[in-house]
Amino acid sequence: MHRISRPRPDDAAAIHELVATYDTAVIGAPDSTLEDIADELAEPGFDRDKDGWLAHGPGGRLDGWAWAFRKGDSDQVDVEVIVRPGVPGLAEELWRAVLARAAELGEERGHDAVTLDIGVYRADEAKQARVKELGFEPATSYHRMRIDHHGPVEPPAVPAGLTLHSGESEEVRREAHRVHQEGFAEHFGFVPVGYEQWYEHRQASSATDWSQLTLARLDGRPAGLLIGNDQFLSDEGCGYVATLAVLPEFRGRGLGRLLLRHAFAADASRGRKGTILHVDAGNTTPALDLYESAGMRPVMVIDIWRRRL
Repeated sequence: MHRISRPRPDDAAAIHELVATYDTAVIGAPDSTLEDIADELAEPGFDRDKDGWLAHGPGGRLDGWAWAFRKGDSDQVDVEVIVRPGVPGLAEELWRAVLARAAELGEERGHDAVTLDIGVYRADEAKQARVKELGFEPATSYHRMRIDHHGPVEPPAVPAGLTLHSGESEEVRREAHRVHQEGFAEHFGFVPVGYEQWYEHRQASSATDWSQLTLARLDGRPAGLLIGNDQFLSDEGCGYVATLAVLPEFRGRGLGRLLLRHAFAADASRGRKGTILHVDAGNTTPALDLYESAGMRPVMVIDIWRRRL
C-alpha cells in the first residue's frame, strides 16, 4: 500500500532519485538534474497542492511521481506519470488522479474537453503501450539533436543590414517575445502567452541566462530569435538551444542557419562540449533537415502522445 502526498520543494532530491532510476532503466542514464526537478516544482502556474502527487512505499521510499500542468488558459494539459521500475499496480492509481485533475483544469477554464499530451521515450515500449491503452494516440515526435565541439568554432559572417542583440535589456526581450509568438504560431502544442507570463516562466528557471538570447534584426526590424540556456550544462557539459524562430516573411534567407552557427560558436567559446536541441519531426518548416545539414546528429527520440478527454 502506498501513501499519497503532495510535493514540496524539499522533495526535489527524492523525486530526482526516482526519475534518474527510471531514466537509467529505460535509456541507460539519468536525463534530468536535481535543478531540473526543483524548477518543475517552482514552475509558475503549477499548484503543488492540486497538480502533483507523490507515492511513498511502506518503507518511506518514493515509488511514484505524477503531475498535470495546464498550458495557459488553453484546453491543453501536459501530464506525466513515473513509477519506480518493478513496482506493480501503482501506475493505475496515479493515472486516475492525473486524468481527474486534468478534467478539472479544463472545467476551471470553461472548456468542455481537454487535450492531454505526454512525452514518452521511444525506447520505453512498456509506457508507450500503457498510454495507448489509456486512449492516447501518437501526435508527433521530438528528436534530440547534438553536435560536438572539439575546440573553437568559427562564428558566421554577419551580412550587411543584419545585427545581433543579446537579451539583457527589456527592449530586446519584448521584441524576442513577439518573434517567438509569431514564429511558433503554427507549431504543435503552441499556446500564445503575453510578455509578462513569458518572462516569468523563463525568469523562474535556474537554466535561464539572458545573455544567451540572440535577437536578429534585419534592417532594424526584428526577424529571428535564438534562446539558449544552461539546461544541459551540468550533466552533459553542453549548451542548449531551447528556441529557434524566424518570422515567416524572413524565412528562406539562411537566418536560422546563421543563428544556429552563432550559438555553436558561442557555446564553444564558453568551453562547452557541444550544443543540444529538440526538433519537432512534424515541424511546419524543414527544421530537421537544417539541423542535420549543420552537422547535428539525432541522439534520442521522444514521442508525444495525445488524448482528448
